[in-house]
Amino acid sequence: MRSLFARRPLTGALVLAAATVLTWLVFLGGDTEKDVDPVTLVESGPYTVPQVAGCLLTLVVLLVLAVVAGVPRWYAAAAMTLAFSLAWTVQAAMADDSGLFVIGGVLVALGMAAGTVVVAVATDAVLRPRG
Repeated sequence: MRSLFARRPLTGALVLAAATVLTWLVFLGGDTEKDVDPVTLVESGPYTVPQVAGCLLTLVVLLVLAVVAGVPRWYAAAAMTLAFSLAWTVQAAMADDSGLFVIGGVLVALGMAAGTVVVAVATDAVLRPRG
């Protein structure tokens, strides 16, 4: 399976980017309304813990599979970071009048970059022949 995208790393990165946006859409893209507790009037959301956990686990599996399929670790990490951050930021920009979505977008991008680099490098290290 390691050779699936070995000769076409950009194709692999684009496939991963598309799968990343689809994952965001399935888990988080349709939820834009905050929830208000009727008793305490505390506002939360729009995402729940199971939504975010499902999204995170799916992204980890996709990233591992991409590196196993031959997408270079740096391509894979960059593709997933850019795709997810862009999807999140576009939706946040449409729902925010304050401009604070920019800060959120930067934080999402930084978190995605850190997480994807760790997962991609660790996966690649496990796959490398020991010598």
